[in-house]
Amino acid sequence: MKNNLVIVESPAKAKTLSKILGRGYTIKASLGHVRDLPKSRLGVDIENNFEPKYVVARAKNKTVKDLKDAAKTASTVYLATDPDREGEAIAWHLFEAIKLKDVKYRRVTFHEITQEAITNAFKSPREIDMQLVNAQQTRRILDRLVGYKLSPLLWRKVRKGLSAGRVQSVAVKIIVDREREIEKFVPVEYWTIEAELLKDTKEKSNSFRALLVKTSDSNKAEIKNRDEATAIKSDLGNAAYSVSKVDIKKAPRQPAPPFITSTLQQEAWRRFRFTAKMTMATAQQLYEGLPVGNEGNVGLITYMRTDSTHVAPSALTEVRNYISEKYGADYLPAHARSFFRKVKGAQEAHEAIRPTKAWRTPASIKQYLNATQYKIYNLIWQRMVASQMAAASFENTTVDIDAKCSLSKNKYLLRATSSVNVFPGFIILYSEKKDDDEEEKSPVLPQMVKGDTLKLLNLFDDQHFTKPPSRYTEATLIKMLEQWGIGRPSTYAPILSTIQDREYVTKPGGSFKPTELGIIVNDLLFQHFSNIVNIDFTAHLENDLDKIAAGDRDWIEVVKEFYEPFNVDLQKAAEAIEKVKLADEETDEKCPLCDKPVVVKVGRFGKFLACSGYPDCKYTSSFKIKTGAKCPECDADIIEKRSKKKRTFYGCSNYPKCTFAINTKPLPPPCPKCGGLVTVYRSKWGKCTKCDYKNKLQQD
Repeated sequence: MKNNLVIVESPAKAKTLSKILGRGYTIKASLGHVRDLPKSRLGVDIENNFEPKYVVARAKNKTVKDLKDAAKTASTVYLATDPDREGEAIAWHLFEAIKLKDVKYRRVTFHEITQEAITNAFKSPREIDMQLVNAQQTRRILDRLVGYKLSPLLWRKVRKGLSAGRVQSVAVKIIVDREREIEKFVPVEYWTIEAELLKDTKEKSNSFRALLVKTSDSNKAEIKNRDEATAIKSDLGNAAYSVSKVDIKKAPRQPAPPFITSTLQQEAWRRFRFTAKMTMATAQQLYEGLPVGNEGNVGLITYMRTDSTHVAPSALTEVRNYISEKYGADYLPAHARSFFRKVKGAQEAHEAIRPTKAWRTPASIKQYLNATQYKIYNLIWQRMVASQMAAASFENTTVDIDAKCSLSKNKYLLRATSSVNVFPGFIILYSEKKDDDEEEKSPVLPQMVKGDTLKLLNLFDDQHFTKPPSRYTEATLIKMLEQWGIGRPSTYAPILSTIQDREYVTKPGGSFKPTELGIIVNDLLFQHFSNIVNIDFTAHLENDLDKIAAGDRDWIEVVKEFYEPFNVDLQKAAEAIEKVKLADEETDEKCPLCDKPVVVKVGRFGKFLACSGYPDCKYTSSFKIKTGAKCPECDADIIEKRSKKKRTFYGCSNYPKCTFAINTKPLPPPCPKCGGLVTVYRSKWGKCTKCDYKNKLQQD
């Protein structure tokens, strides 16, 4: 009897599915895409309705042959790739590459790898959805046209190895625009005054602080300099203080919805400083399945590329049962909570990211996960369970205080506030972190009523300056891209990786800062290809891709509408743009041959060091990014290096004589306690590798 052949993308997914489907099914992995546009040429026939010319990659020839042979002897071939546009496209490419036209095949999709989901998926197979395929194909063709037409222009006019892209160029522009806002920002001085007041003179513990908010009955307190602050402070020192109003309100705080791709990436960055790429790679492992004790390979979360907050009714019931048993009736709302999040192109048939089984707590499987997997799983599990818990309740108190000066007859208004949690609700388990710095804990105010007199203990005046807007972090940039409808769940991580790999941006202190190269390329694109870096235009194009997926637009028309004006701009730019000469990066090194300064230059193979006296002096050497730290084993310089997989690590410059290496970035000053090596910890701290020394870093 012939077996059914099931084709998935990865061996891990194949292993998990094999456990569920059992005998009668042969499961093989395609290892991602088997076909793509060729690397050596454009691969799009512009004159023939932009027909793509796909090829099987040389590295995939053996995989395709194996799959083709297996398909010949199978009763039915099931294409079980991921349930999004990319997965649909992989299924179609498999159909074409292994020639399933004359073979019985079916497409199956599922959003979690569990017994129930897989059984239901194989009960309801379907045809390949060509509308989804065409949406993915359109994105691929548009990106290829931009990349292969525009990048060579940048090579000729700026430097080799550069690239441009529909979405990556918009991301760079957002970062460049923010940097220019910061550069143009002029700080404005202002002062605040707080009074430390006491309700009961017998107990100093009843003291609290109130902020000056008005300098008269109608004027907001705007103190511009020290002289104004001193004058007001003098007045307040001679004032009589009394409570004029007490306002107490109960305020519920609702939990956040379960994660979608963008919010998971944002929260993982805020909490752990995980890059979007790292978060998605880890989530992929959790989705495809990991060995969990006696359970074997188990899919731990639902599909991690989604922009929908919808949750299956069966999952809601399971989570509510868990909450009831674990926390009691007080923590369970009367009805399951639904979240409707308006995201462009969101598909409600998809689910939010959630654990496949609520009863599989993070603690119960911690021993089977590595540290990164545990952190991401714990985050997803807590967020999902908390989303169905009762609201937290806070008692917010606002106390207005009159200050009347007997000498000047001036009247001032001060305000004290507090927020006290009276019922923890969902925050007993989980609370979302914010992009801003952590909020200070709210003080508890003594009980007061209107008419209470207060005693002044002290006055505090503080000088401040308005701050420029913050640079984007991974979390805030993804949030911005999502708000504008730029990119989709599957594209955020590659975008952030690409703009760093191309050296358009760096990430000092965990925030994106454009390089000189990034600014030059951005300005060229803005001047000659305004649509490429136009946020509204790019968002509109994303909307067109959604319409193609829904069958409301023809993909050839969309490509044509984009390409024709783009091609005109391309021809004009080729003539108008002059060769850009990038300034050489200075170093503190001297040439060993002629003693002139050594500079960093960029060649076809990347950066290298060269004498600034070229062509008179032709000294060159390899480029090394020094960290300023010394090797703890031989005292040589520690330099930044790149692995074969393009991962950054730090190693001794004396290699191969000394093989010291570390993954976290070392800092120049040695530990003041033990002299050991200090490295960056969670992007904001320096932490000794030998002792318990830790200090907060100054942010760039």
